[in-house]
Amino acid sequence: MSKPSKKTVLIFLDTDKHASPFDILTAVDLYPDAQILAYSNVTPEDSKRIIQDAMFPRGPDGAKSTKLFIGGYDVEKAVEILEIAKKSMFAPFELAVVVDPKGAYTTASAAVARTLATSLEKGLADFKGKTVTVLAGTGPVGQIASRLYAIEGANVVVTSRDLARSTAVANKINDEINAQRACGVKAAAPSEVGDAIKNSQAILSAGAAGVALLPLNVLKEYGKQCKVVADINAIPPLGVEGLKPTQENVEMLPGVWGIGALAIGTFKNKVEAQLFKQAVESPKGILDYKVAYEIAKSIVLAKLKKSEEKHNPSDSARNLLPF
Repeated sequence: MSKPSKKTVLIFLDTDKHASPFDILTAVDLYPDAQILAYSNVTPEDSKRIIQDAMFPRGPDGAKSTKLFIGGYDVEKAVEILEIAKKSMFAPFELAVVVDPKGAYTTASAAVARTLATSLEKGLADFKGKTVTVLAGTGPVGQIASRLYAIEGANVVVTSRDLARSTAVANKINDEINAQRACGVKAAAPSEVGDAIKNSQAILSAGAAGVALLPLNVLKEYGKQCKVVADINAIPPLGVEGLKPTQENVEMLPGVWGIGALAIGTFKNKVEAQLFKQAVESPKGILDYKVAYEIAKSIVLAKLKKSEEKHNPSDSARNLLPF
């Protein structure tokens, strides 16, 4: 009889004063028999000792069953901790690491995947060569969403109330993907928001909770080319006026399909659950926003394929969808 595997241990490294219960409760529901350890107020300086103390005591086999989750509202600190984790680990003491600071990686992945699915459903096709505007594109979710849209081949308009910030984010994205697909603009006044969206086929409002970014009259006046609009803010005032959080693929204006914040949030939770499952099933590896997006995209494309096969049984769905 084979020796039973080591108990799964999930270690949460949170940069906040109090570790968020959100991700911990997600893990508890998925793995009620796992051991949960949560550390608050973790700094990059602290992290190396904690990570290495997690690597060694259970031996190489135990390392395969020990998982790290790096979170918290300080995205820069979380990224620093991730880099320290990468440098600290070595074979055979490598842990699977999930990183999702402020939930930004899974939220952005869910938002981009959902807008892609709606674009495909409504005949816009994928984002290659299209223009997408990300309002509040310099925030945690906005930066990742802008990067994902650019990776999908879109021309991305990154907005901020500060031109220097939006330009810096756009330049960083262009450097990372080795292509000039992102540009930064200032969008504070309604007319500036209008200029930012006037050539866009899709718009994502990625602002903070309770911050209105896109008035309905601005969308009507300037969004003549827009087919898909989405919002991640479920707290009034909403990011997109007139787009209710629960709405999903609702025609909020003629030819403009809306995806509300709770529709995105529900999907974000599914993506995070799959991210945890992949981490637990993998002996090692870094599960970041790219992995989260792969999960989100695979889910929506599989759903679209199933729908196409159901409604067009004589046609091959692969001829209708780009996968």
